[in-house]
Amino acid sequence: MDLLPAETSQIAKRHGFRSLKLVNVDMDQPLGEKPFGVEYGVLENGLRYYVRSNSKPKMRAALALAVKAGSVLEEEDERGVAHIVEHLAFSATKKYTNHDIVKFLESIGAEFGACQNAVTSSDDTVYELFVPVDKPELLSQAISVLAEFSTEVRVSTDDLEKERGAVMEEYRGNRNANGRMQDAHWILMMEGSKYADRLPIGLEKVIRTVPPEIVKQFYRKWYHLHNMAVIAVGDFSDTQSVVELIRTHFGPKSLAHDPLPIPHFPVPSHEEPRFSCFVESEAAGSAVMISYKMSVDELKTVKDYKDLLTESMFLYALNQRLFKISRRKDPPFFSCSAAADVLVRPVKAYMITSSCKEKGTIEALESMLIEVARIRLHGFSEREISIVRALLMSEVESAYLERDQMQSTSLRDEYLQHFLRNEPVVGIEYEAQLQKTILPQISALEVSKYSEKLRTSCSCVIKTMEPWATATVDNLKAVVSKISSLEEEQSISPWDDEHIPEEIVSNKPNPGNIVQQLEFSNIEVTELILSNGMRVCYKRTDFFDDQVLFTGFSYGGLSELPESEYFSCSMGSTIAGEIGVFGYKPSVLMDMLAGKRAEVGTKVGAYMRTFSGDCSPSDLETALQLVYQLFTTDVKPGEEEVKIVMQMAEEAVHAQERDPYTAFANRVRELNYGNSYFFRPIRISDIQKVDPLKACQYFNSCFKDPSTFTVVIVGNIDPSIAGPLILQYLGGIPNPPEPVLHFNRDDLRGLPFTFPATVIREVVRSPMVEAQCSVQLCFPVELQNETMMQEIHFVGFLSKLLETKIMQVLRFKHGQIYSAGVSVFLGGNKPSRIGDIRGDISINFSCDPDISSMLVDIALDEILHLQKEGCSDEDVSAVLEIEQRAHENGLQENYYWLDRILRSYQSRVYFGDVGMSFEVQDEGRSKVREMLTPSTAQSALQRILPFPCKKQYTVVILMPRASPVKLLTSLFQSTHNSYSRKAKILAGVAGVTVFALTLWRYSRRSNKS
Repeated sequence: MDLLPAETSQIAKRHGFRSLKLVNVDMDQPLGEKPFGVEYGVLENGLRYYVRSNSKPKMRAALALAVKAGSVLEEEDERGVAHIVEHLAFSATKKYTNHDIVKFLESIGAEFGACQNAVTSSDDTVYELFVPVDKPELLSQAISVLAEFSTEVRVSTDDLEKERGAVMEEYRGNRNANGRMQDAHWILMMEGSKYADRLPIGLEKVIRTVPPEIVKQFYRKWYHLHNMAVIAVGDFSDTQSVVELIRTHFGPKSLAHDPLPIPHFPVPSHEEPRFSCFVESEAAGSAVMISYKMSVDELKTVKDYKDLLTESMFLYALNQRLFKISRRKDPPFFSCSAAADVLVRPVKAYMITSSCKEKGTIEALESMLIEVARIRLHGFSEREISIVRALLMSEVESAYLERDQMQSTSLRDEYLQHFLRNEPVVGIEYEAQLQKTILPQISALEVSKYSEKLRTSCSCVIKTMEPWATATVDNLKAVVSKISSLEEEQSISPWDDEHIPEEIVSNKPNPGNIVQQLEFSNIEVTELILSNGMRVCYKRTDFFDDQVLFTGFSYGGLSELPESEYFSCSMGSTIAGEIGVFGYKPSVLMDMLAGKRAEVGTKVGAYMRTFSGDCSPSDLETALQLVYQLFTTDVKPGEEEVKIVMQMAEEAVHAQERDPYTAFANRVRELNYGNSYFFRPIRISDIQKVDPLKACQYFNSCFKDPSTFTVVIVGNIDPSIAGPLILQYLGGIPNPPEPVLHFNRDDLRGLPFTFPATVIREVVRSPMVEAQCSVQLCFPVELQNETMMQEIHFVGFLSKLLETKIMQVLRFKHGQIYSAGVSVFLGGNKPSRIGDIRGDISINFSCDPDISSMLVDIALDEILHLQKEGCSDEDVSAVLEIEQRAHENGLQENYYWLDRILRSYQSRVYFGDVGMSFEVQDEGRSKVREMLTPSTAQSALQRILPFPCKKQYTVVILMPRASPVKLLTSLFQSTHNSYSRKAKILAGVAGVTVFALTLWRYSRRSNKS
């Protein structure tokens, strides 16, 4: 293996960016209407096309058909029809019937959902395919599918009836707490425009009863080639041949009549702010959202581009302040962030969202408004802007370095925005030159002036969301009035910045040395044993010029703890993370890392402790310094940090108690794994017993002894540069006086879990605002130790086979579900190299509550049929093709190689030779692929699942406790009757979910059929 760096290495490339010439900036210079780097044109029938050759990934193409027709074009009796058309496209066309498009695409390795998808938004509909092109005919066939979508979608009574159930299930899935809040905010934002009444999912009545004539009418009226574009980006030998394929499949299509112009639907502005206090009994927490609407800015000249950069700098700087406020003593919110996005074609919005404690929405709103007012009065400091400038410069530098390694899907999305939003595509080289030239010219004053756009007189919408009412509209108005008065009186003090240290590691450690070096040529990796006992394995790749990934792991985790210590120690990562595991508070470290692309995170699991990092090759030293700090920092609990974490954790537990799906998940876990302290949900009483000192002490011990860790590094590393850094910051980690958390992987304490020996079917009834139903069907799995390497791969193939067949029967045949998932859980087993492995395979889907038991029986019948009669050759071929295509894509990704090398170290066959372990696993995959036939698949289903499957399984069904009509009146209310709609709940703390909120462009992404 050649370890010497090539002459034109990463350093030369980075110097290439840093020596990139500045451009003479004429602010009035147009950015150019024609997109850069692509064959762009218009067919005689009006269809636009974009074709670009790009080899990332190899032998793949990202395709799209974009249609400027969305839900805003619907008439009252068509509400939901744009989305129905999108569904029907995958169901039946002139050439394909009965979801044959899905079957064809899967037969060539384009997995359902991941590689064939579509999205309907208010303004447009986009169909996306990601297909292999290693055979000449595949690209032509894929383009012919897009051509079918454009003019040949079939809308018969039978087609429509088959698809209603799937669309209805998608509609029902949206009617949860998140969906109701999203819809509510949407209507509030769009009030006075047609957009307010044209949510893409539509109306239940229309979904259930719309006749095929109405659907055909919409399709014929708006699906015109003048309103469409085809985008093809992929590993093409030449682009002209692809243009000819587009011409072949789309060229003969002509217009039946002149296309109607796409109407413009304005969204009225308003000087007076709108207020709403939304109460949602199932909400995951309390939140505040402030939105400022404005017309979409044109991006046509260099000045427009400078304005866009200034806006980005403003949002970055504001977010840095909001993060620091969330880490102060008694913070007004748990999290808060600002963003800008185009909501619909004519309107964009700045949005500031926060999650806060119960009864804390007024305090959170006040803090959010004060911070914007503070910027208007005092502006950002030069230091704040220099940090933001460094961040943006680092981002564009990374993009420039990887300009030849952009994913085809990313380039496809750029051309989609060019067609749909008239966004210019100027090429990363020119964009990097522009940013490098313009960023230093943008002053703190220019950035600060953007706060003028965030006034409550600028079409402002203020909304609180709570599980029960504590805030009123009058409260919100009073806060706005109060902050306005403070700003007028200039009674808001300037921002007080924290002191930021210069160096992450103040005293550089003495480097360690290499005790042993091994080369494993079969997988092109080098393994080092360092003088402190740490094992480091690195693999040099050229997949991405600006990416290095690493993970370190050590055996022994939470399973070794007695119950009395478990809950305290399980909170260790969270408490330590709030204090700062790298020797600095998170708010300080954020500024220290400005302009660098380096991040490191930690995890303490049942059987392992891990740290993982992602960095630029030029910032590898910074990333390894963070690892050094992790091992040499003793985190000590501070009263304020602990108070914040405990408060967030308690909020999360309360949120789970309100969430119907949590009760469902808890019962599934309890039934399948028992009610031990490790698997049961955290309770308030558990949190109240947490000992912060013990939590921090345990966390410190988890990352103290380097001799127990194996570290795998994958990416664009130059060994001559990375080697000394590894020796200094990993080899320089001192060993503790006594071994800490030394465990033999074969002697770890296993988690207690036993799958029920019989059939158990249960219904979990939970209070719901609107009826939801979720089903989880589980089977026990036991894999024999002596055939483990092959059985593991059989399980993977079988899970994909089951998912495909369940979708075929429940979605395509019966039309009663939207999607189904099959997952395998083997993680409860300790990582011993001896003994059998136990786990489960689970099938989950959502459906109409009234037919849930019937669908479970249909699923069981299908699995039993597969066990008794087997599957078809086509089924096996499709599963093998999907797996092979995923494998080929993975071989071009650093994450894939990192995972495979880690699994080789953690494999049962690993006894010191990672190359051999990798090879054995690879051979296991190859053997199973060679063996897999309908007959061997049938045998594996009988061997791995209970046979017959109906003799041992569990089913848990989530059902509403009472009538949705009654619950609507008793649990669902809003203090603003004419408003409502939009906001997404995110987040997590210590394995339980904590609330955060973000506004997103309203659309429905559909895993189509």
